[in-house]
Amino acid sequence: MAVASRLAVVRVVQPDGGAAGGSRKGRQGFAVVGLPAAGRRGRRRGGAVAASPPTEEAAKLTEPLTKEDLVAYLASGCKPKENWRIGTEHEKFGFDVETLRPITYDQISAILNGLSERFEWDKIMEENHVIGLKQGKQNISLEPGGQFELSGAPLETLHQTCAEVNSHLYQVKAVGEELGVGFLGMGFQPKWALADIPIMPKGRYEIMRNYMPKVGTLGLDMMFRTCTVQVNLDFSSEQDMIRKFRASLALQPIATAIFANSPFKEGKPNGFLSLRSHIWTDTDNNRSGMLPFVFDDSFGFEQYVDYALDVPMYFVYRNKTYIDCTGMSFRDFMAGKLPQVPGELPTLNDWENHLTTIFPEVRLKRYMEMRGADGGPWRRLCALPAFWVGLLYDDESLQSIIDMTADWTKEEREMLRRKVPVTGLKTPFRDGYVRDLAEDVLQLAKNGLERRGYKEVGFLREVDEVVRTGVTPAEKLLNLYETKWQRSVDPVFEELLY
Repeated sequence: MAVASRLAVVRVVQPDGGAAGGSRKGRQGFAVVGLPAAGRRGRRRGGAVAASPPTEEAAKLTEPLTKEDLVAYLASGCKPKENWRIGTEHEKFGFDVETLRPITYDQISAILNGLSERFEWDKIMEENHVIGLKQGKQNISLEPGGQFELSGAPLETLHQTCAEVNSHLYQVKAVGEELGVGFLGMGFQPKWALADIPIMPKGRYEIMRNYMPKVGTLGLDMMFRTCTVQVNLDFSSEQDMIRKFRASLALQPIATAIFANSPFKEGKPNGFLSLRSHIWTDTDNNRSGMLPFVFDDSFGFEQYVDYALDVPMYFVYRNKTYIDCTGMSFRDFMAGKLPQVPGELPTLNDWENHLTTIFPEVRLKRYMEMRGADGGPWRRLCALPAFWVGLLYDDESLQSIIDMTADWTKEEREMLRRKVPVTGLKTPFRDGYVRDLAEDVLQLAKNGLERRGYKEVGFLREVDEVVRTGVTPAEKLLNLYETKWQRSVDPVFEELLY
């Protein structure tokens, strides 16, 4: 590969002074560039946005990057099936147990310091602020409004994934309870207005906060009031990536429906079952959406690179400082045309950081990110990876999905993305409903898990009833709101408390 032939090893330095292999925080040493990177997934920097300061290269490339280098970077994620892993990431809202108000940075800092001291996490610092934690291949990070995120390690089985989630929630609960802090599993902040949400002291978020209102009406809501669950999965080759990308992109609205869990806004129903999903339709359409080109015959690593090259940049990170480059493209950067860093050319770390600022429903890096599900209670945190692993890590189930979705049109895929956040599993599709699709897809996921042979099918029990009845988690909450809760959202903080 082009990069490896010119610069096989690059030293990368974190803003907190540590070193990390590639982009993966907390891994000491050197990154082999352009070679298969087994096990380097499950470590992204955020649901909607990045989780920790990016890396910088101490070494400069001896020659300018080419587009072939960027393609080779993505291709370096290919790995044999025996090395495929599962990475799960989830965000949650912290709240003061007495007042239900969002927790402040001071409270968050106390939790991070408590986790570090009691459970031996290393701190991630930005200037004088602790903004995250790392332990082995796991990271805890902060989203713009203080949403707490676990970016899990790349693991082999769903049993390991669920054990990791449970261990994390135990630790967070142990520290949080002593500080009067609870954590809520939902897709959208149910009670508090945008003005009530504290702002985290992270440089890149200031750039995004200023830029978002210029490119959409709901970007600040995305940043400050949404939570998601994500699953990161591997591919073996470019063709395998293409098959998985098409299958998972077509099915993201089905996952959105099954896991819909954001029906409230500022204390009352908001008209959606997944307001979080709807928000992405008017956040920044230059960097989000259903990516119709993925279904073109010409699609592959190169076409994704072409797309990413033209997505407007947010920043360049130099000397522990975020430099605002909004509105410029990475293509401009490749040509040395960024006025903010005159004459500078990008490194592979700049490319990697740029890829974290692109937010389609499925995102490609050196692994693939499934981005369509709302945050939810802990059992659903295990069910979502089970859903996608059963579909995408089993050849027979994957082929069935490809056959099922092969004749879906661009307009149908867009319709599902637009309507599912409102009507969930009751969304009409062709001669039936999304619920009918969900029944077929869930069965394929179960079959795929059975063939894996790890006794993982039980993790899908949490969504069995949802699909069987067609009643989403959001609709259950709305029913409680109208009946038992007497039109108050306050009880949801107990109902969905971790």
